Amino acid sequence: MIRHTFSIAKGIGERLERRLWHYGILTWEEFLGLPSIPGIGRERKGWLDETFKEFEDALSRKDKGFFARRMRRREHWRLLPEFERVLCLDIETNGLEPGRGGYATVVGLYDGRQCIQLVKGRDLRAERIQEELDRADLLITFYGTTFDIPFLLRTFPGLRVDLPHFDLCFAARRLGLKGGLKGLEGCFGLKRDEAVHGMNGFDAVLLWHRYRRGSKEALDLLLSYNREDTKNLLPLSLTFYRMLRASTGIEEYLKRHLQP
Repeated sequence: MIRHTFSIAKGIGERLERRLWHYGILTWEEFLGLPSIPGIGRERKGWLDETFKEFEDALSRKDKGFFARRMRRREHWRLLPEFERVLCLDIETNGLEPGRGGYATVVGLYDGRQCIQLVKGRDLRAERIQEELDRADLLITFYGTTFDIPFLLRTFPGLRVDLPHFDLCFAARRLGLKGGLKGLEGCFGLKRDEAVHGMNGFDAVLLWHRYRRGSKEALDLLLSYNREDTKNLLPLSLTFYRMLRASTGIEEYLKRHLQP
């Protein structure tokens, strides 16, 4: 989708983007290959050419920092198929706010193959979180832009999160979908382990305190809960990506201009 996206350039909104698609200009490469475009003056065309060359070059290098800086966060979903090294992240906490005794108890990290769970008092350290973030090209969370990431940044000074971020909570709102992560999972047929079915964030806090009082079983259940939260982000992100792509109308233009 990102190669079809012209609205990343300053001064191009979704209406102009669709007009370009209507003209049969479907990719940056096609835009760059034209000497002039109706409705875009010569000087502006030259400036846009430079912009799309920058984006094309950054995409070829998989320069995640470039896209994190230059794209509006609400459009980061467009990078999903191009940036295959994704990292799903979900945290659990002790129920308090940072600065008032709050800390992360578990940080779940899933790249589509391996689920890593860092636990406070065992291996939960800023450098371990940073290692996983540095390996990834695209971060996927649910409400992470508002909760998980700010919480981690406040409790782990020096942590850097400088990669594109696909927040499924705000994608759901954009698509007109209501409910939290668990409700949306149910809508799209994603199931959870029976042991943690119906649990919520408050239950996770209680489990942590039970673990602190000596219950290993409580930690095992907490980790199972966090694992489900973290791993289910990936299939949900793929579903939301397809829905967001369809909402742009690009498929209609591709069919119209690419049919023999």
